[in-house]
Amino acid sequence: MNHDNPFIFLIDTLFNIYIAIVLLRFLLQQVGADFYNPISQFIVKVTQKPVVIARRIVPSYRGIDLASLVLVILLIFIKLSILLPLGGLQASIGTLLIYSMHNLVELIFDVFIFAIFVQAILSWVNPDPYNPVSALLSSLTRPILRPIRKHLPVMGGLDLSPIVALIGLMFIKRAVLFIFTQF
Repeated sequence: MNHDNPFIFLIDTLFNIYIAIVLLRFLLQQVGADFYNPISQFIVKVTQKPVVIARRIVPSYRGIDLASLVLVILLIFIKLSILLPLGGLQASIGTLLIYSMHNLVELIFDVFIFAIFVQAILSWVNPDPYNPVSALLSSLTRPILRPIRKHLPVMGGLDLSPIVALIGLMFIKRAVLFIFTQF
């Protein structure tokens, strides 16, 4: 794909921003984040219309908002359907679906890696725990960091759990994405 094309850059960037916001909506629901948080309210507001439409077609399952997840996959699929031909490449629907799933898995890992990294950096400046960003990062990373913290005590006032989590997530991400390359 020709990455020098400004239209490809623009389309890719706009799709990626919106896909990330919809994915954050899904992930924040799964971790039970505070939806009264101003950032959560923004996420809900900018994703509400397409999610409501998707919910008419895709019901929730055991408390999992499958409509948001399917919307993310659909948006990735549409993005690839537009960008690949613009870049001079053709792909079958099956190939686009595999690429879409690959991108989804990669994005999920990247969101958690980024959140843990930012939270670790913020911990150096001792942020206000009630700050909307800190609160959401804490909600998002808690399911990953809590089990590590249970087994890895703080050493000399230094919490090494983010480092362990980052290494673990990066390893698992590479292992899972390697499976996609086998298709």
